[in-house]
Amino acid sequence: MKERIFLSSPHMSDEGYERKYVQEAFDTNWIAPLGENVNQFERELAQKVGSKAAAALSSGTACIHLALKAAGVKEGDIVFCPTLTFSATANPIIYQNANPVFIDSDFETWNMSPKALEEAFEKYPEVKAVIVVHLYGLSADMDKIMEICHKHNAAVIEDAAESLGTYYKGKHTGTFGDYGIFSFNGNKIITTSGGGMLVSDNEERIAKSRFWATQSRDKARHYQHSELGFNYRMSNVVAGIGRGQLKVLDQRVEKKRYIFEFYKRELSELNGVEFMPNNDWNEPNFWLSSILLNGNIEPIDIMEALERKNIESRPVWKPMHIQPFFEKYDFIGTDVSEKLFENGICLPSDTKMTDEDLERVCTVIKELWMR
Repeated sequence: MKERIFLSSPHMSDEGYERKYVQEAFDTNWIAPLGENVNQFERELAQKVGSKAAAALSSGTACIHLALKAAGVKEGDIVFCPTLTFSATANPIIYQNANPVFIDSDFETWNMSPKALEEAFEKYPEVKAVIVVHLYGLSADMDKIMEICHKHNAAVIEDAAESLGTYYKGKHTGTFGDYGIFSFNGNKIITTSGGGMLVSDNEERIAKSRFWATQSRDKARHYQHSELGFNYRMSNVVAGIGRGQLKVLDQRVEKKRYIFEFYKRELSELNGVEFMPNNDWNEPNFWLSSILLNGNIEPIDIMEALERKNIESRPVWKPMHIQPFFEKYDFIGTDVSEKLFENGICLPSDTKMTDEDLERVCTVIKELWMR
């Protein structure tokens, strides 16, 4: 059997940038908990995306949790959250003992529907925060969403875990709201093996988040804690990998775009195949190239055919409001997110893929239309 083609796997730089920074951590014995790599990674990432401050944490989930805490979300508060997302977006709402209300998507962006968001505010006017997700590297319609949230005085938290390197009208996603979150999980466009970054222009809140993330240890000679703390800080070794990966982010975005355009060129003429939207105000990082099927071929047909050839693919996220754990919470919208889940598929988008690999994927898919 031919070598496996992955959906999106880690891709270290050919130049060995990551190894250099990790070696510095070993040479200086700054393995953990913090160190110069952490400090510099925060500065370099903030500078790259255009935020004033950043906190390097253990995961994107930890970033969302502390963003909610920084936004003042407490027990019983309502937080709006897209239903079409990974559970890591919604879980931290429960960590804060708050109540999620799930918002539908629209076909124009595959992200939070401004229309459904406005309807949600009509039903729940006292909302503490709104989490916005940029799904698969596609930016949400931030002008409309920010206007609605400002009108209702709700804090905005951008889950940009999948969209590092994506621009909305020339500005990085993750920098429109009060807080932005990036993930460096193993399958993301750049990776530290695990980790995340919380960014904001509110430097005081970022400093406070770092404090919470280091067990809320007060400034005292002895161990003293006046607030609940968390063990959420990134290690110096992991941050070294991140610094190296950040140097090749633009290369990774370029390759992801190449993969998307390759698929679009080869598969667009297949009956019933529609590609994820790319609006004129959106410059996606194309983290995962995804398609929507509206014909006789179903996503499972493609996924099983690819798997038989040792090629990985994946369904579109299953909406939160139909997940067993979250189905008890309210949902505002129609059925757009469910249709995207039922008819969508994420194609392999690994930046190490060659043209031969891409041809291999396309050949398997095209054969289904020739039966």
